[in-house]
Amino acid sequence: MRLPQILYNLQKRFLKMFEMKNQEINENATPSIQDIAGKLAEEQQRLRQLEATSMPREKTLFVLGSKCVGKSTAISKFFDREDLSTRPTLALEYSFGRRMGNGSGRSAQVLNVWELGSLDNAEQLLDVPMRTHGLQQLAVFIMLDLSQPQRVWTDLECAYKGLRETANHMLEQASPAVKETLEQRSLERIGQQHQGDLITLDLLPFPVVIVGGKYDIFMDLDPALKKHICRCLRSMAHLIGGAVLFYSQKLPKLAKVLRDTISHLGFGSPAHPFRAHVTDYNEALSIWFGTDSWSKISDTGALSIERIGATLGVEVPQLQLEKQQQQLPQNPAKDAGFREAVIDEMRAQKDEELSGIMRDVLLRGKFESVAT
Repeated sequence: MRLPQILYNLQKRFLKMFEMKNQEINENATPSIQDIAGKLAEEQQRLRQLEATSMPREKTLFVLGSKCVGKSTAISKFFDREDLSTRPTLALEYSFGRRMGNGSGRSAQVLNVWELGSLDNAEQLLDVPMRTHGLQQLAVFIMLDLSQPQRVWTDLECAYKGLRETANHMLEQASPAVKETLEQRSLERIGQQHQGDLITLDLLPFPVVIVGGKYDIFMDLDPALKKHICRCLRSMAHLIGGAVLFYSQKLPKLAKVLRDTISHLGFGSPAHPFRAHVTDYNEALSIWFGTDSWSKISDTGALSIERIGATLGVEVPQLQLEKQQQQLPQNPAKDAGFREAVIDEMRAQKDEELSGIMRDVLLRGKFESVAT
């Protein structure tokens, strides 16, 4: 009885040895193409998830428009800067903010903010923020001085043409996939409510908010003038697929809406920055993307950019850009708002050396004149 038991145990050991040998052979065997593809797909998915949770996501805001309308103040308020004694922006200024992830797998967010000080001869400066970060992550705020109605269209048209020309040049060099993505996003901003207007629109490939600044002054102007300005801004915003918002730093409610709008386009929250839909020209306009239409704006129907400007020009004559230029300080280097200790000290030293050279030249000239 013991011999069969011994043979049975030997058989089990042999079978186990063969199984282990086959397993080693399978492990050492060359993997198939399907196995390699599967492992690569898993690795790419893992890397994408890692990048989504660790790499910061970037957005870019570009703020431009009328001079002295409060662009720098609005940006400083958004970043909670204590020093609000803003100096005039002569060219192009850059700042950024960072919002850390909430710990639930969301990555950090970075917001790049560019401010253009003046629209005068700014064609080359317009390229910088748009080409540096691309159109896909861009949002634009065009701020206009409502306290000077005779400048509204001139500034708005200049800002629009600069944005349009730069965007067109960039789209010519973009890939078909990028073009399709930008077009789809533009259509999504318009929504489904007014698809009948779509063929008459000239959409920009990024969100644009037209901000009417200094509303605290504009609100007391003649109602007829306010009606024409509001109709112009609504028409332009609808034409390019934008939004309209009136703003004043002196009115906390309006200041908060602008701040929430910057946060929404920069960081994605709050989800609904415009708390009301206002189209009455006797109140502060608040019109979100895709919520207006030609039929609501006026009885004239669809308008081109030329007709919008001509219509406003008849009712509210506009100044040309070259006539509204403000005189800059005679020497911006001596402006107290631009003090830099190290640079100012070096400049003073060079000015002193230059004065000494000029005195020597004058003395040499006097001696030469006496000698002759």
